[in-house]
Amino acid sequence: MSSDSSASYGAKQLDALLARVRACRQCASVAAKGKPLAHVPRPVLQVAPTARLLIAGQAPGTRVHASGVPFTDPSGERLRTWLGIDANTFYDEARVAILPMGFCFPGLDDKGGDRPPRPECAPLWRGSILDHLKDLRLILMVGGYAQRWHLSLYDATLARRPLTEIVACWRDVLALSQAPRLMPLPHPSWRNNGWLRRNPWFEAELLPILRAEVVNALATSIRRPPTRL
Repeated sequence: MSSDSSASYGAKQLDALLARVRACRQCASVAAKGKPLAHVPRPVLQVAPTARLLIAGQAPGTRVHASGVPFTDPSGERLRTWLGIDANTFYDEARVAILPMGFCFPGLDDKGGDRPPRPECAPLWRGSILDHLKDLRLILMVGGYAQRWHLSLYDATLARRPLTEIVACWRDVLALSQAPRLMPLPHPSWRNNGWLRRNPWFEAELLPILRAEVVNALATSIRRPPTRL
């Protein structure tokens, strides 16, 4: 099979897999932990086999559940500012994949906050989808759930550390892998404004390197490392 035929076959396989993902109703019918999802599932993700940047988030919120488009909320605006890219680049699925730990809005807790990602989702789908993303150069692990899942593939001890410790040792995380590289981030929610104030090094030290890594990941040619840590 030629490389073009192989790529076409792989894309068709991914399309078939994504069709099954978008039709999935597992969390509403059988609960792995707790109660089944109370509303109709609406998986929200953005994936193409050519993606070079993967944004591994948490789960859709209420606005994203309504729109069906990832990060169509203030968190998305802040995240794009952190990355230094505009909306057109962010939503270019040929280059940017957005794959939350839970594809569907998990509902609200008693305090009005989002519940954790549904535990059924990642074991069912995540590994199979990632197997198709062979051109990834950078994985952004947004929040503790994504960090624990992805880091466990490289360093189980590090994966169990609290989010602040993981983000604070971002240089060590970057050194774990060259293809793809890994970068930990806090969630860009307004609920983390206090965290950002308490950790000014995040914007002063991490964000410039993050933006350089994003530029490098999305560039036509690979240049490693993009900048000195």
